[in-house]
Amino acid sequence: MKQKIAEDTPMLKQYFETKALNPEALLLYRVGDFYETYGEDAVTESKVLGIVLTKRSNGSKGTVEMAGFPHHALDLYLPKLVRAGFKVAVCDQLEDPKFAKKLVKRGITEIVTPGVAFGEQMLNQKEHNFLAGVLFEGEKCGAAFLDASTGTFRVAQGSPEYITTLVSSLGPKEMVVLRGTQREFKEKFPDIYITTMDEWAFVYDAAVEKLLAQLEVKSLKGFAIDSCPLGICCAGAMLVYL
Repeated sequence: MKQKIAEDTPMLKQYFETKALNPEALLLYRVGDFYETYGEDAVTESKVLGIVLTKRSNGSKGTVEMAGFPHHALDLYLPKLVRAGFKVAVCDQLEDPKFAKKLVKRGITEIVTPGVAFGEQMLNQKEHNFLAGVLFEGEKCGAAFLDASTGTFRVAQGSPEYITTLVSSLGPKEMVVLRGTQREFKEKFPDIYITTMDEWAFVYDAAVEKLLAQLEVKSLKGFAIDSCPLGICCAGAMLVYL
């Protein structure tokens, strides 16, 4: 007799499929009047927010860890998760449950990271909330810093020691680096959220084109950054990420 394979309930199957789209993010999943999280995300959320960890029935699979809070408390709890250094994906109901024929259609409507956050609840009004891009090339290092909430944009290049000092001084909340180098950066900057991008995002010519389009200019000469090609690469990679 063929053994029946245990399966998730339809709703939890939808949750884990949505989670797979952004596996590195904590997924806040709207269920009626609550935002719920399950599995490892629920354990993490419970610890960070100090809320009760419970369980939800998962059909033939038994139970799964669950934590949640009322939807109207999103403005209270989302900033706490982001300030704690987590990337958060908000998954909302995209149709009225009253008119849903089967499972309510849901989708990610917002992604918030430590370096790309808006709103008074998430930001310290007395300091910049920088997103940084950093690229090492031999004995040279480039960097770019962007505060998306104010538009402050800085580009630099120099020795690894100089850029390391600059990063420590400006205190970015998130850093965009070349995929495959995250371990090195995590060891050097353990308190900064690390995001990785493929090599194509750091290509110089493409970065120049993106900056020209974003700044609505025909040349970068007026910004006096000709001596910072690696910094320009970092700036372009951040624009790709954003």
